[in-house]
Amino acid sequence: MEGIPNWKKIGAQKRAALQALIPPEWRLPHPLPSPSELPDVTGKAIQQYLSPREVQITETDAATLVRKLAMGEWRSREVTLAFCHRAAVAHQMISCLHEIFFETAIKDAEDLDAYWDQDHKPTGPLHGLPVSLKDVMHVKGIGISVGFVGRLGTAGDGRFESEIVTMLRSLGAVLYVKTSVPTGSFTGETFNNIIQYTPNPKNRLLTVGGSSGGEGGLLALKGSPLGIGTDIGGSVRVPAVWNGCCGLKPATCRFPFHGVESIVEGQTTVPFVVGFMAPSVEALTLVTRSLLSLQPWMRDPLVHEIPWRDEIFRETIRRADRQGSQLSFGIMRTDGHVHPQPPVLRAIDMTVAAIKSLGHSVIEWKPPSHAEAFKLWLKATTIDGGKNFHGSLRLTGEPAYRVDLDEFFAVKDRPSTVFGLGPSRQANAGEIMEINTAIQKYRTAYLQCWQQTAGLTDTGRPVDVFIMPVAPTPAPERGKVRYFGYTTVINVLDYTACAIPVTEVRKEIDVFPCQQYEPLNKLDQLVHDDYNAELAHGSSVGIQIVGRRLREEQVLALAEVLDREFRRSARDESKL
Repeated sequence: MEGIPNWKKIGAQKRAALQALIPPEWRLPHPLPSPSELPDVTGKAIQQYLSPREVQITETDAATLVRKLAMGEWRSREVTLAFCHRAAVAHQMISCLHEIFFETAIKDAEDLDAYWDQDHKPTGPLHGLPVSLKDVMHVKGIGISVGFVGRLGTAGDGRFESEIVTMLRSLGAVLYVKTSVPTGSFTGETFNNIIQYTPNPKNRLLTVGGSSGGEGGLLALKGSPLGIGTDIGGSVRVPAVWNGCCGLKPATCRFPFHGVESIVEGQTTVPFVVGFMAPSVEALTLVTRSLLSLQPWMRDPLVHEIPWRDEIFRETIRRADRQGSQLSFGIMRTDGHVHPQPPVLRAIDMTVAAIKSLGHSVIEWKPPSHAEAFKLWLKATTIDGGKNFHGSLRLTGEPAYRVDLDEFFAVKDRPSTVFGLGPSRQANAGEIMEINTAIQKYRTAYLQCWQQTAGLTDTGRPVDVFIMPVAPTPAPERGKVRYFGYTTVINVLDYTACAIPVTEVRKEIDVFPCQQYEPLNKLDQLVHDDYNAELAHGSSVGIQIVGRRLREEQVLALAEVLDREFRRSARDESKL
């Protein structure tokens, strides 16, 4: 490897070390065909490497898994082994893992089985449930890199781990892998110089999303029943929906963030939050309810003392199912800065139809400028001028540009993140105060707009929630994630949002009208021109349900109802 930069050598060594941690009997016998030859590695493509029993276990939803484990019908060791095997195969298909600790997980599962054998009851509500973690979580004795080559080999000292990880253990969860993130965990595609590129398993010619991209890909391949990610601008919601899964972004300080790595630690105006990803909304509700049962405000001083409010959840379900007063939904089809592509607009239309079929009303959502919110988000999240990001790159000299685009697509010097190709001037105290003030004014204007909808709704009350795209596109090709404005606005507002899949791209109907397109701006034209219905065919498309701050119970309830309606519609359509 003479003449190869040191950061490339270290990355290659880590990839080899990960492969060595996969038991020989779980290694793929032959390299996969190229993405153009075999774009889709979900379903039968991955099932062929598993036993029928492993397929049964890994394709069982989290709620059913914990019920069977709690009753002793299934053993934790068998369930853990099945998910470890499937995760190992998934990694060989899409490079979605940063850390593998199967042996520790199996030992933990055996301890859980021993506990059940002795007491004939579960250790907690997540007893024996395998849970995957984004590689920003500290786990005792396990490495953490956040996608930086220079941070490889950094591991816990045997005592410290993220508070959310400790809580998951207390609930009975089994931890077994940490998943891939982009360099610094701060962009909408998952590429770094360690595992290189994580593609979308439904179509490996498309991106998996980011920054919780490894979680999204692993969930899509059913190598995990529940994943823990983080979100500062869509990092849970985008990869969830682009991989046909669901993702919850809570409001700040509902769950502990203590001990979670962040490249913008100390930036508290628009901070990261811990979020959850799973194939179903029920799994998101399960982990939310379970974590809150541990009184996290007694573990992290920043967490609000708000337990799970079952009365809000159940009353919202009741109303959504037409057993109470009518609900009203705001509908945003476009943010006026970048128009969504045809399949995203169809997903919005399908959502409106589902809401109306349940007997509820909709109004057009016309809030303050989301383009202005994106500018505020960018200012807030980059106040350190990229000092921490670029400092981590300098540990090994790895570049700040997208090496994969440079090597494979002849795209020169595309910055890896919003921090650019080098550090910039840090904001001073006065400038930070101005940013904080501007965000507070924006939040106030948005709330006033929300309250004023009372004059437009059939109920005479402000809308309960609003519906909007997660992104203007389904999963695009590599290097074409261009706009985060549909998700960053929710972080600026600190609202609660749950993203759910609605449908899949259908090339025969998801097309632009024939007339000349009139773009809103250059970025809008780029997003329009990127759309390739043939390539996107079959990709997941979804929406996000947005509630006010700390309304997780309400948002999850409505997400469960709408997710149920979309699944029912898909089943009915498949019978035709």
